[in-house]
Amino acid sequence: MSYTLITANRNYSSWSLRPWVLMQALGIPFEDRIEPFASATNYAAFRSFSPTGQVPALVDGADGEERTVWDSLGIILYLADRHPGVWPADEAARAFAQCAAAEMHSGFATLRNDCTMNVGVRVEPHIHSPALGRDIARLRELWEEGLDRFGGPFLAGSRFTAVDAFYAPVAFRVRTYGLDVGRQAQAWVDHMLAHPAMLRWEEEALAETWREDSHEAEIGAAGKIVADYRAV
Repeated sequence: MSYTLITANRNYSSWSLRPWVLMQALGIPFEDRIEPFASATNYAAFRSFSPTGQVPALVDGADGEERTVWDSLGIILYLADRHPGVWPADEAARAFAQCAAAEMHSGFATLRNDCTMNVGVRVEPHIHSPALGRDIARLRELWEEGLDRFGGPFLAGSRFTAVDAFYAPVAFRVRTYGLDVGRQAQAWVDHMLAHPAMLRWEEEALAETWREDSHEAEIGAAGKIVADYRAV
């Protein structure tokens, strides 16, 4: 297998983070290729490497046949067929991890819209809507369930698996917006933010000088920026 993982800006691209951090954490080698967001709509440019015109995309050049795998969930399922450890070995933990990952992939719309990912800033948010409050409460419930049932420190047990990768962008969001997820869930957030792969992503995010107007407008609309640690 010869992988190239195509992602976008470290500061903004939550979908890119998922397969990237999983492959880093599990030691799956890949060539790292960044295609920055140049504007609010990058469909035409990204169609050159992704059938959806979106990131992430994984190119597998194994056996002389180049294969493109798209969507963060599709990429992780593809990797799970080829590498051990993507999902927990325990059946109950694996069922929980797969359901929780699917829930993140399809749900938490208000959290996504109201608290967009920007690794390098800290925001004092506007008053939370009831819908955002429900999303935060569900996060807390879900994370506490995994930590209680499987013993932590990761969501499905002692090892980093795909479910942690799916919620990795939320760990950054919790810190950026100061979201209150409770003591136990916050311990998972702190553990994730200290993981070497997450630290590397953050380091690269802070070093970025790219800015894209629509993403910057989203973070400005979310609340008052009280700190910006990104390189100028």
